[in-house]
Amino acid sequence: MLTQDKELLLIGQVTALSGVSIRTIRYYESQGLIHSSGRTEGGFRQFSSDIVTRLSFIKRAQNLGLSLQEIGEILQIYDGGESACDEIQQKLKDKISKIDRQIEQLLTLQDELRGLLSGWDSVPTKPEDTICPIIQQD
Repeated sequence: MLTQDKELLLIGQVTALSGVSIRTIRYYESQGLIHSSGRTEGGFRQFSSDIVTRLSFIKRAQNLGLSLQEIGEILQIYDGGESACDEIQQKLKDKISKIDRQIEQLLTLQDELRGLLSGWDSVPTKPEDTICPIIQQD
């Protein structure tokens, strides 16, 4: 039993090893992304040592733009004993497509803003009946 206790980490130890806050660990657990291995007699959560690897994956996936829902879907596949690589590949391809659309929208907005600013010198200093005629033009 002592050997098993040494393999289990308390939430504070997980935080120290992973850099993930206690609050975030509790949130991830509430969302089903991670699971504690039980609790001590005093009620403290205990985690297996592989939790650090799992938290590292979650952080990296978030940095790549995946949502916690998407990460949860990936982890379900992994927890089911299957490789999650195909699912990850598809999600990353989808993310690239979404970024491409956002870039197009931002470039269109940038052109519109430049167009508005190009006529700025012709705006009267105190326009009547409008807050700013350049913005209110259609």
